[in-house]
Amino acid sequence: MGRAGLMAQYGLIEAGGTKFVLGIADETRAISARHQVPTTTPQETLEACVAWFREQGLRNPEAIGIASFGPLDLNRASPTWGHITRTPKPHWSGADLVTPFARGFNCPVVIDTDVNGAALSEHRWGAGIEHDSLLYLTIGTGVGGGFVGAGGGLLHGLTHPEMGHIRMKRHPLDQDYPGFCLFHGDCFEGLVAGPAIKDRWGASLSELPADHPASTIIAWYIGQAICSFQAIMDPARIVLGGGVMHAPGILDKIRAAARELGAGYFIGDPQEVVVAPALGDNAGLLGALALVLKEEK
Repeated sequence: MGRAGLMAQYGLIEAGGTKFVLGIADETRAISARHQVPTTTPQETLEACVAWFREQGLRNPEAIGIASFGPLDLNRASPTWGHITRTPKPHWSGADLVTPFARGFNCPVVIDTDVNGAALSEHRWGAGIEHDSLLYLTIGTGVGGGFVGAGGGLLHGLTHPEMGHIRMKRHPLDQDYPGFCLFHGDCFEGLVAGPAIKDRWGASLSELPADHPASTIIAWYIGQAICSFQAIMDPARIVLGGGVMHAPGILDKIRAAARELGAGYFIGDPQEVVVAPALGDNAGLLGALALVLKEEK
């Protein structure tokens, strides 16, 4: 329960490069209000978020949870904790995501990456129920990953993992494309993210014909990454989200590629281990809630 014995209220933010999705929820996961704010400049976007929460009557929230695009400074001892660090998103490098909400609502603010939030929510309420470990990968405008290990702990190091920037072996039919990543060229994100697909084939994976070689190439790269993460983390469940995963048939092609590339070495059938998100459109907001509830333990 929250303050004065009332049901605790939480402000939730799924901060994305295109839009900020806002919500208000209680500890039962009931989302009572939802809104979207376009991602423009930090000042304009964050002021619009604060204004909407106030319009909804959110006065004394128990906490505000933020599941955000990154990279983020997550070191609480750092003077730039809660800031976005080096991002290709114009205007957002150095943006402080925490202070406007901490000052505006005088409550704790919990922040982590969007993929860590999604991993935590899927582990707690979705595809990872009854499993000790879960890896969540989003394949969309960018590529990122979050890992929940035994005991429900998130994987952190000096900062948070950047799984989208691992190096990849090139597909035989995709040798010449230099990659879309501004930092690394043909890393995982630079080869399979939505902008990389559109850059070399002129359309999204969902818009291309079903028999176009792009789907086989993209599935092969994602299958290769899955094998890498199985070798390092051995997750019981690997959840694949993001816009690229909306392409018809892509999940089955990825499973087939992971099976072939794994060569029978890893425990677990990709048909069972590699799955779609179970929480659907609520995964992001519930990720922000899961971060807050984890902090309150």
